[in-house]
Amino acid sequence: MERTTNIISISKIEEIPTLETIKSIPRERTLKLVFENEIKSKRKTIGENLKKELNGFLVAVHTFEPEINIAKLITDEEIEDNKLFFEQCAKDYRDLAEELIFKLADKLGIIINQDYPMMTFNELKSDKKQMGKIENWKYFVHGFHCGFENNKTAQIIEAPLVFGLEFGDLDPYFFTRYIKSTPKYNPLPIAIFEDYADGIRINEKMLSLGKFERISSNVGNHYGIVVTDRQKVEIKSFEEISKIHEQQNIKFEESKFNFWKFIGLKK
Repeated sequence: MERTTNIISISKIEEIPTLETIKSIPRERTLKLVFENEIKSKRKTIGENLKKELNGFLVAVHTFEPEINIAKLITDEEIEDNKLFFEQCAKDYRDLAEELIFKLADKLGIIINQDYPMMTFNELKSDKKQMGKIENWKYFVHGFHCGFENNKTAQIIEAPLVFGLEFGDLDPYFFTRYIKSTPKYNPLPIAIFEDYADGIRINEKMLSLGKFERISSNVGNHYGIVVTDRQKVEIKSFEEISKIHEQQNIKFEESKFNFWKFIGLKK
């Protein structure tokens, strides 16, 4: 489903649509406010006020252009009406991510570190196997994930690597892109327009409904979201993994793998 955009030129405050008017805009339509003349200087202040008042909307103040773009996000009611669909998507995501990760490990002849898979897959970078192909899939190890894209269907999925052998973490952006790219889900029962912002709302509502739950990760101060109805696996904390490495006479923060260095940050 494609969106249409209403463009309104604003030369004075009075020309800004009322909150009631903006709230009445359906999700299939976006609003672009283009600021002219001396009112351009007030664009950022107006945008910040709109963000405070428009709960459930994405309000984007353009960095360079004199415009504000407004879009209504997926609603709680829409998510609740489709909770079984999103729950099944989450289960399918988990199954496929796990399947692809183990197929990749098998093809490359590597043994996944069950406590901390990231340590195993980081080794691919030094071996120039960070990207490649497996069956009909392209793969690419990056950040905390290994991304896969199907050459035939264009389906995409990101398998997380920092939750032990739990590969069902639902990053809001990756989860919605997976849903939209999966052929068997199309046409979708409910439109998803804003991959990240709609994804956040889906996750938060599904958490409140008890369909999703939060989990800790192998990385300090980092958590994930997974479907509640699943066979749970143990996820060791950063402290537990560090202790294991100490017992093996390996100083974790200086071991061959350092995830902060891997993603370009110093720690």
